[in-house]
Amino acid sequence: MRTYSAKPSEIEKKWWIIDAEGLVLGRLATIVAMYLRGKHKPTFTPHMDCGDNIIIVNAEKVRLTGSKRTAKTYYWHTGYPGGIKSRTADKILDGDHPERVIQKAVQRMITRGPLGRVQMGNLKVYGGSEHPHEAQQPVMLDVGSMNAKNKR
Repeated sequence: MRTYSAKPSEIEKKWWIIDAEGLVLGRLATIVAMYLRGKHKPTFTPHMDCGDNIIIVNAEKVRLTGSKRTAKTYYWHTGYPGGIKSRTADKILDGDHPERVIQKAVQRMITRGPLGRVQMGNLKVYGGSEHPHEAQQPVMLDVGSMNAKNKR
């Protein structure tokens, strides 16, 4: 028996919408990363973009367990000497761009390289409950009912 390898013409992409209200960040990110890579499909091919498109709404209402909301710190460097900067998760979630917490969590679970950047382009995250992708007719993906620990 030969190993199946998907061709670009055989790949079918679906649109999923996830409501992040009350969902645990890490558990949400693992499921989203799996769907973006296409690992939930029997036709998964590691070197092809066979994943689906994901829309996440209510990103500001995502939950972090324990004291991670105040203790989890995101670091970056400006490129100048002594230019290390940091910001905690609660500052980001309460700020202007709460969707960046989910984007960063998913990005760190996707492979790094050209294919990973294409797959991250299939993720759309919105802080509120509105999104401009109604024309794609996304199907609701209920992450909270997959496991009792996914919702807090």
